[in-house]
Amino acid sequence: MNTVIKAIASFLAGLVGSMGFGGGGVLIIYLVIFSNMPQIKSQGINLAFFIPCAVISTVIYTMKKQIKYKEIYPVILGGCIGALFAGFFLRSIKTEYLSYIFAAFLIITGILTFFSGKKAKSNEQ
Repeated sequence: MNTVIKAIASFLAGLVGSMGFGGGGVLIIYLVIFSNMPQIKSQGINLAFFIPCAVISTVIYTMKKQIKYKEIYPVILGGCIGALFAGFFLRSIKTEYLSYIFAAFLIITGILTFFSGKKAKSNEQ
């Protein structure tokens, strides 16, 4: 039964992540709350989980011509710099505070998204 629940949580994380909604939130919440896994270990597993999902999603979005590669280089550079900063930052923070930071980030992001008033645009014609 535990394997089935893990498979369902992973499926949902992959589904949500492939839509660009941050499937890591689903997977990390599952691993921490329902599998009693430490936050830092859950984040590491999430990063490893993300790589194949990102590759598959990138191929699909490229086939649909939804990615403008010339426009994403600044985003890639910023993301890499942010990842380096976070890696060093995590070494200096107590592990127990990590869950509070993660929860605050999810709550703030959810509130900002909910109240932004922006509607998704469709590229279908």
